[in-house]
Amino acid sequence: MKINMARSAGFCFGVKRALDIAFDTAAAHDKVTMLGDIVHNEDVVRQIRKAGIKKILALGPGSGKILLIRAHGASRAIVRAARRLGYKIVDATCPMVKEIHKIARDMERKGYKIVIIGDKKHEEVEGITGQLKNKALVIDASKAIPAEALRGIEKACVVAQSTQNLEKTLRIVSALKRHIKDLKFFNTICRPTRMKQEEIREMPRENDVMLIIGSKKSANTKRLYEISRSLNKKSYWCQSGRDIEPEWFKGAASVGVTAGASTPNSTIAEVLKILRKTALKPALAKISRQNWQ
Repeated sequence: MKINMARSAGFCFGVKRALDIAFDTAAAHDKVTMLGDIVHNEDVVRQIRKAGIKKILALGPGSGKILLIRAHGASRAIVRAARRLGYKIVDATCPMVKEIHKIARDMERKGYKIVIIGDKKHEEVEGITGQLKNKALVIDASKAIPAEALRGIEKACVVAQSTQNLEKTLRIVSALKRHIKDLKFFNTICRPTRMKQEEIREMPRENDVMLIIGSKKSANTKRLYEISRSLNKKSYWCQSGRDIEPEWFKGAASVGVTAGASTPNSTIAEVLKILRKTALKPALAKISRQNWQ
């Protein structure tokens, strides 16, 4: 049985950058705080806590403290409030998410209604809406387009949460064009997400079983699983090696493995180790990705 590892598996540039900033900041300062988790992964959250970064639920007195802005970004109101309270800001927002912020602000200034395709309660989407003076329309790709909300919109700018499903996003944009005369679409789905989704549209067809590694809180991992499952019913989502069931691989000649953008290499390595022990004959297990570490 062969293990085929996705080349795009694991950390994207934005997550790696955010973690580098977080650990460097924690090494240089004592009082580093963060509103929520830096990314959606339990293993990473534990590493952040161990480094001494404190998770807070609300802003308090900030004199002598640093507020680390997470990879998902934050609203302008949060940043302004933090500065008023005395926090020093260290911004670890993914540069690709920052670009979405800029597009949304620029197009709003030009008089366009901002439409965001994304998960309404996701921190990245909240950060995008929090850049604007007017209320944005958020369309969840998993739900019907709210026709009532489109009435009266003459011109709109559409952006997408950086980890959205590209095919679903394009379908929504096509539908919006039938309702809004002047519609400008910026494909803000990031390159790492598109690479992961390109692979996950091929791998389930080429392997008997698919294994997707990542937190159940991770939106991008969820989408990888959903795409894989739609193409291969023997697709399984695991947070760690402890979730693996040997019967998943019964009679399989190959297993494809990928991981979400917030899944660390240590978790992937652990899953591969357990995978060989529980589901494969170690002597026959073969990792096809030559540069895997």
